Amino acid sequence: MEKMNHAFERVKILVGMEVDDDQNVAAPPDDGPFSFMDDFNRDCTLSTKQRFYGFAICLAAGLTCTLLSMLVFFNPIKFGITFTFGNLLALGSTAFLIGPKRQVTMMLDPVRIYATAIYLASIIIALFCALYVRNKLLTLLAIMLEFGALIWIYEDFKVLLAVNYFPFCWS
Repeated sequence: MEKMNHAFERVKILVGMEVDDDQNVAAPPDDGPFSFMDDFNRDCTLSTKQRFYGFAICLAAGLTCTLLSMLVFFNPIKFGITFTFGNLLALGSTAFLIGPKRQVTMMLDPVRIYATAIYLASIIIALFCALYVRNKLLTLLAIMLEFGALIWIYEDFKVLLAVNYFPFCWS
């Protein structure tokens, strides 16, 4: 049983969760750029089970929206809205596992900053083209750019996880 608890604690550390200690000392207030996120993380503590449920529900909803967007593929306006919403849900699902602060920090990492900027810009452009301009061609181009940036972001996350957490992948 002790080995299982130790393994569970290592999984918590792996996904960025705080390990339960006997001493819960409040951190001193910080006026840095992430003080809001620090407060948010302290106030919104979730158990491991809640984190996995949140991740699974958000990911399932995101994938469902993304797959349902294929039904309205020939109406690029509806497609752009449902595809973008599905991608945002799927991307936000990982915040349940690693926490919102760590996700934002990882997305703003110098390796990923260009992919993140392109992804966020393409989301704004896709929604703008779908809702305001109502141009099908521009909406589809923005969706293709959004999809490419999303693949770029997830590829960087995959490489980061493999290098940091699985040392046998270095060779």
